[in-house]
Amino acid sequence: MKTKAAILFEVGKKLDIREVDLEPPRMGEVMIKMGAAGICHSDLHVMTGHLDAPLPVVLGHEGAGVVAEVGPGVTNVKPGDHVIPLWRLSCGVCEYCSAGRPALCAEGLQIRKTGRLLDGSTRFHLGGKEINHFAGVSSFSEYSVLPARSLVKIPDDFPLDKAALLGCGVITGVGAVFNAAKVKPGSSVAVIGTGGVGINVVQGAAIAGAGKIIAVDVLANKLEFARKFGATHTINAKETKPVEAIRALTGGRGVDYAFEVIGQPATIRQAYDSLCKKGMAIVVGVTPQTMEVSVPIMTLVFEERTLTGSIYGSARPQVDLPMLIDLYRAGKLKLDELLTGRYPFAKINEAYEALEQGKELRSIVTF
Repeated sequence: MKTKAAILFEVGKKLDIREVDLEPPRMGEVMIKMGAAGICHSDLHVMTGHLDAPLPVVLGHEGAGVVAEVGPGVTNVKPGDHVIPLWRLSCGVCEYCSAGRPALCAEGLQIRKTGRLLDGSTRFHLGGKEINHFAGVSSFSEYSVLPARSLVKIPDDFPLDKAALLGCGVITGVGAVFNAAKVKPGSSVAVIGTGGVGINVVQGAAIAGAGKIIAVDVLANKLEFARKFGATHTINAKETKPVEAIRALTGGRGVDYAFEVIGQPATIRQAYDSLCKKGMAIVVGVTPQTMEVSVPIMTLVFEERTLTGSIYGSARPQVDLPMLIDLYRAGKLKLDELLTGRYPFAKINEAYEALEQGKELRSIVTF
């Protein structure tokens, strides 16, 4: 069949919307009709070369849609089901999956690196040439084929535009709070970077009951958003030194948890330097692949600080996504306020320009 898809042919170039051929799903695969796809920095990192991906590729890893067709052997979903695709496929049986850390499964990494589905081939073709999949999802296409195991079924009455936000930005931010840090009620939290993912760290900390939530950014509009999502204090890093300001707000002690949601060595170090004794710094931001960061060993040892990372919110999506839907329906998770921009698919490059300029908190394209 034919489908329109946004393809990245070359690093540094804009996405090119083309009509491509899409093969039907094979054994254990499903075809999805996308309802909405999220505009996320991770795809932008591929476009700028900060993240590698086999080119040409149909980008997009955050989305929601309806099952259009199932391949042989698929039993977990059926045509008409509403689903959220997972950009980190997991096998369900390896040591990481068995330990409740499916984002670390080797199968997801295989699809991410090769741009191919599990059988080593692709379903997208243009003029007889193969086009790669991104993260096994490729949500920047009207229709996409992906493994059935990388789908979470959601209630049919849950809006697809809100569901699209859950698949990456929300589960990554809120999950980092719940799963990686396990933020305790009454604790102190700093969030460095309050974009689409960072704002979900802020609201995750608020849901977890943190007593003091300090948001740090260089854009005044992002800090204003942070207050609406639960920040008790804000720091404009253009106007003051973040570490000094965080310590001043905590009586010199430092925070229990510091989340870095930008992906820069300097801000990762700021998160670490903001910690109290036994504090934990969680890196959520994606850095260029050659970047490194250094920290003073004496504080790491003598103050028992922790520096760790969190991918995909360290989540169990089959459990956590339904939980996030329940939190939204209970009025505790802000999704309506999170969605600040809607663009037709044809204007996807305009959506990314707005993202780079910091105009949107979280935006989607619709098909």
